Amino acid sequence: MSFSSRIKEELSRHMSAARHCQIAEIAAILSLCGRIQISGDDHYSIKIHTENVTVARKCFTLLRKTFNIETDISIRRNAHLGKNRIYSVCVKQHEDALRVLKATKLLSEDGEIGENLSVVGNVVVQNPCCRRAFLRGAFLASGSISDPEKFYHFEIVCATEPKARQIQSIMATFDIDAKIVIRKRYYVVYIKEGSQIVDILNVMEAHLSLMELENIRILKEMRGNVNRQVNCETANINKTVSAAVKQIEDIEFIRDTVGFESLPDGLAQIARARLLKPEATLKELGEDLEPPVGKSGVNHRLRKLGEMAEKLRDQGTDS
Repeated sequence: MSFSSRIKEELSRHMSAARHCQIAEIAAILSLCGRIQISGDDHYSIKIHTENVTVARKCFTLLRKTFNIETDISIRRNAHLGKNRIYSVCVKQHEDALRVLKATKLLSEDGEIGENLSVVGNVVVQNPCCRRAFLRGAFLASGSISDPEKFYHFEIVCATEPKARQIQSIMATFDIDAKIVIRKRYYVVYIKEGSQIVDILNVMEAHLSLMELENIRILKEMRGNVNRQVNCETANINKTVSAAVKQIEDIEFIRDTVGFESLPDGLAQIARARLLKPEATLKELGEDLEPPVGKSGVNHRLRKLGEMAEKLRDQGTDS
């Protein structure tokens, strides 16, 4: 089961205690994956379509618990994606459908249905607890999240821009900075920051999934820190080795041209020490000298030898 499916499984088992929150969650689901059918004699019915069985189960439970409505569930195969199943939760009774639509404020008192089941400006999301429930329903209806082991991406797909803007503004009330992008003919509300995805899981009250994501984030951060440290140490080692090789080349060139006897005692001493211990650090070289010399002193002497070797090479080129 994918991480996204596990979140939906957890959210499908979460039932708000307050009826107004249950209504807000139903409103979001209806708005994003619901259909209203009106017959020739003005008979209303509701159909909620989803490819996720846990979402269908949550719709069934919400409608029964909130409105005491027994719904019908049908299953059919997706004509475009042969293996996928489409689950339909249906409210066929006219009076039941009207009760649901009026409670979710998707149907006005004069019987008008908002375009595309719009919930923009809907009073069912006035309270913070209801906004949490609404986002939970929106994610169940048309949301998904990537595998956090690979990358961080949370999204809710909307059919219209006003719906996307509303979800974005509801997230903003919880200090979550979501963005909107157009994908084909849909408007996608998305979050890419790992910490912000943790926040939205907390808002939707998916606490088990939140802990799982936090554990993954901690492990990824630890691996990243270790990799950066190893890369840094490897770079330092390569730098040290390259410097040592160049120092030895310069010292051997001086020895083979003018000899160590022409060098001041301090430079001759460090030259011999470097040839004896080509792998030693500057600190270790300094400790072996008599008297001992600090790291900066060793570096100064080796730099002097390098400058001398360059002058000797230049003189050989000129002649």
